[in-house]
Amino acid sequence: MIASAHIDSFARDRRPPQESSPEFVYELPQLQFPEQINCAAELLDRAVDERGWGARPALLSPTAALSYAQLRDRVDRIARVLVEDMGAVPGNRVLLRGCNTPTLAAIWLAVQKAGCIAVTTMPLLRAKELAEIIAKAQITHAFCEIALAAELDAARARFPVLREVTDFSDDPAEKSALAPRLAGKAPGFAAVATAADDTALIAFTSGTTGVPKGAMHSHRDIMAICACFPRSILEIGADAGDEIFCGPSPLAFTFGLGGLLLFPLSLGAATLLLPQPSPESLLGIIAARRATTLFATPTFYRQMLPLAARYDLSSLRRCISAGEPLPAATLEQWRDATNITLIDGIGSTEMLHIFISARAAEMRPGATGKPIPGYSAAVLDAAGRPVAPGVVGRLAVKGPTGCRYLDDPRQAAYVQNGWNVTGDAYWMDEAGYFHFAARTDDLIISAGCNIGGPEVEEALLSHPAVAECGVIGVADAERGQAVKACVVLRPGVTPSDALAGELQEHVKKLLAPFKVPRGIEFRDALPRTETGKLQRFRLREETTTEG
Repeated sequence: MIASAHIDSFARDRRPPQESSPEFVYELPQLQFPEQINCAAELLDRAVDERGWGARPALLSPTAALSYAQLRDRVDRIARVLVEDMGAVPGNRVLLRGCNTPTLAAIWLAVQKAGCIAVTTMPLLRAKELAEIIAKAQITHAFCEIALAAELDAARARFPVLREVTDFSDDPAEKSALAPRLAGKAPGFAAVATAADDTALIAFTSGTTGVPKGAMHSHRDIMAICACFPRSILEIGADAGDEIFCGPSPLAFTFGLGGLLLFPLSLGAATLLLPQPSPESLLGIIAARRATTLFATPTFYRQMLPLAARYDLSSLRRCISAGEPLPAATLEQWRDATNITLIDGIGSTEMLHIFISARAAEMRPGATGKPIPGYSAAVLDAAGRPVAPGVVGRLAVKGPTGCRYLDDPRQAAYVQNGWNVTGDAYWMDEAGYFHFAARTDDLIISAGCNIGGPEVEEALLSHPAVAECGVIGVADAERGQAVKACVVLRPGVTPSDALAGELQEHVKKLLAPFKVPRGIEFRDALPRTETGKLQRFRLREETTTEG
């Protein structure tokens, strides 16, 4: 066992106890990593020195481009700033606050190369939320985009543990502290010889439950997800240098971190980083820059659908969907609009990235897919026993990554008997495909019947008047719970009692009568996280009665 390189042992000291740690599985040849590994050195130094990718484009933006060699030079200089000017030592937690830009991506890699721990935060977080993260992770250093400094300054005032903050900007017109420091740094930086299981990042959950948790992942975890999903599912061959990845997800969202930074770098592809794109601006830049691989949530795909016909999307070769359940209607509508079958997948912050999916040709509408190579999955009952095909139960997963919460009692609920129990209700068909039913805390039990809200949402979304919807259970004296739908209509459609009745009849044609919403509420918008996940718990908080 290689000794930890972390001088600051905060993260290692706060790992979950052995009895509530997941079972890690490294059976595939590509998962046999050395005991000493630094993910930034693997992704950058080897790309330039061993693979000959130095001249390939690595990071692109609407105004800039960095080759792999230029990116490594930028990363090395930032690592020198972090160590020489800011005084960071291996194991320190470094908060990153910024939109998706080449500078933010280079900072993330520099934190890894210096042996520190990245804590990347969502751009829209407020001072209170940032303060909770600073306190939980005992953040010592930070890099903050100039435009987002005010909230961090307010949070920092309460926590002197955060002692060094350097601001940055991708706009040369903005006078940041980072730019002149970089200019004065010598090239080159030797990556810290981190142990494979040294913590590399702490990813805070995006808040679908309202109480974020810090999931710790190691350098080995980062390289493991690069060895699994992109190589098994994306079907990218020797022409990876011609590939351009893009998408709207923040790098603070592990779906975005993998899809928009780690995966393309591991393959030798380029990534196009866009600060908070709208559906229309993303479509425009895909057409203009000839992007080939798109990572987005189902919500974002639905928002792009009415606009897709205006743009030349012929460069797209594959589109990946995750972050929330993919309704069959969205898959079919996107395929009709673009001739591309969405690749669905389920992952989690706790598992770092996608663990169940399928190649585009093997996708089945309504099914998430099968465990990707390297992972295994099961559907368990309340006692932890596998259930028969077709029976809804708790989704449990094992593989080369797993849940390690930072000093959190909820670890014992997520990891049981070595399995990562994700909090999702699933069922498996006879062919081994896994089908999403609901989040386990979103199951509606009405008159003794289990109803998955997403199934009802999918039926409603197939109606041409519905743009978005969220389905929850509300208290009902007769049934225990009744099904209620909160619906956002498409532009130009007027809400009415008659339309509500029409939507109920539409669902009745597709699903069993007991699943039909007894109440329909028309809304202008639904509560979502910054990553686009529907927050059903907020709908439940706002609704205490049927109707």
